[in-house]
Amino acid sequence: MRTTRYGALAMAAAAALTLSACGGGGETEGGGEGTGEAAAESVRIGIKFDQPGLGFDEGGEYTGFDVDVAKYVAGELGYSEDQIEWVEAPSANRENLLSNEQVDMIFATYSITDTRKETVDFAGPYFIAGQDLLVPVDSDITGPEDLDGRNLCSVTGSTSAQRVKDEFAEGVNLVEQPGYAECVSLMSGGQIDAVTTDDIILAGLAAQESNQGQFKVVGNPFSEENYGVGLTKGSELCSDINAAIEKMIEEGAWEEALANNLEGVDYEPNAELNPPTPDDCA
Repeated sequence: MRTTRYGALAMAAAAALTLSACGGGGETEGGGEGTGEAAAESVRIGIKFDQPGLGFDEGGEYTGFDVDVAKYVAGELGYSEDQIEWVEAPSANRENLLSNEQVDMIFATYSITDTRKETVDFAGPYFIAGQDLLVPVDSDITGPEDLDGRNLCSVTGSTSAQRVKDEFAEGVNLVEQPGYAECVSLMSGGQIDAVTTDDIILAGLAAQESNQGQFKVVGNPFSEENYGVGLTKGSELCSDINAAIEKMIEEGAWEEALANNLEGVDYEPNAELNPPTPDDCA
């Protein structure tokens, strides 16, 4: 049975009925920190498993900027790293994972939108990304307007490339692949001219050891994507998570995590928007 130290009052009440370690009347025992009860606690955090530099499963070791922010936040909430249960959170499954209470929170390049707020809550943002382009280091492409007559790759089902065609370069040739790694492979072979998605995702791809020195993020973002921490509707964790994010930024750990995960890439996040200030909790 999982219990959390912050919020989740309904879960604590339910646990009181089944765990002999809990006090009667729905009250928890004091002095939980450092006790056997606290050691049994865990937190389930959803991340991407396939985004290098952000959320990546390296044979059971999880790395990336999202992962580092999640670890920091979890630590501020009272959880050690070995109390974290990492759960894969593909984009299409994020709302379901939260609605079905399969995770406690999600750090997975999860943009805060009004539509999503109808079914889930958010803390943050902890990063503000922007749609951009990844190109070969010797490319003359400086923005989406330069893509007429060029080949632009994105993943199947993504709206990123279509947006470029609709708003910036009607004559662009769109190429779809199952994943961004396949797009990068095509670009290595000279079959496409650019890849598009959020800038930090592109930077993570370029930071992979096999890709270092070959590609660059153009640095001309044409959207704003506020990456938030996904929470179940009605969660009481928002204010504690926001406080943790603010502390991570103030201590310099946020900047250090970003630099460590995107080392070797010519990429700087939008300095006018980053590091961000978390929104007020609803």
